[in-house]
Amino acid sequence: MSDAPMRRSDSPLGIIGFGAFGQLMAEHLRACFTIYAHDIAPDPARAEALGATIVPFEIAATCPMVVLAVPVGEMRGVAARLAPHLKPGALVLDVGSVKVEPAAILLDALPDHVEIVATHPLFGPMSARAGLRGARIAICPLRGRRFRVAAFCRRLGLDVILTTPEQHDRDAAEVQGLTHLVASLLTRMDLHPTRLTTRSFELMMSAVDMVRNDAPEVRRAILAANPYAGEVLRRFKSLTSTLDDPGV
Repeated sequence: MSDAPMRRSDSPLGIIGFGAFGQLMAEHLRACFTIYAHDIAPDPARAEALGATIVPFEIAATCPMVVLAVPVGEMRGVAARLAPHLKPGALVLDVGSVKVEPAAILLDALPDHVEIVATHPLFGPMSARAGLRGARIAICPLRGRRFRVAAFCRRLGLDVILTTPEQHDRDAAEVQGLTHLVASLLTRMDLHPTRLTTRSFELMMSAVDMVRNDAPEVRRAILAANPYAGEVLRRFKSLTSTLDDPGV
């Protein structure tokens, strides 16, 4: 992991979807790229503060590198709209929380002359407040620049995990699926610290706080769009039902 300063590239980076994660990307990548961002509800002042320029879809789509930071449910429509604008040799990445469905969509919708790398940054605005160094990112090479993307992420200080869309979703079903399910249940219980609060309770609620404000579409992707999440959640629910037995 190199500590050498990142050099600014003359190559522009297009970000389609400038919500919380798109803005996080701009904050950390503005020293490396000229950033053009497109969003259906743009905030030019916020973009300017982050060193990005709000542009029409067609401008962001013609950048040499294009990142899709949109919900999984919108991926097919965005990819179809993106396809005719991509230049030969362009690199397209997504940053979704699941990988099987987005990978299939991108491979089907995008032309053969572009390269595709599916990614899942295992961090968000809350967990990346202190910076990216040491945070993890999963990279699923689909067509093209596996090593270039991995090397760049390592220079940012990220811990790179090379995997496949299928293996990613199998692993994420347990790690993310259960985290969001339990966080959702505990949030509904509306628990609060008391005079007898323990360190374990504090840690549990800290974990809940890290995901309780995730956008609804993120939660839907993790719990519904992951093809392996259903079985993990069924196992969890089945085991929780045994807690009614005082002998357990």
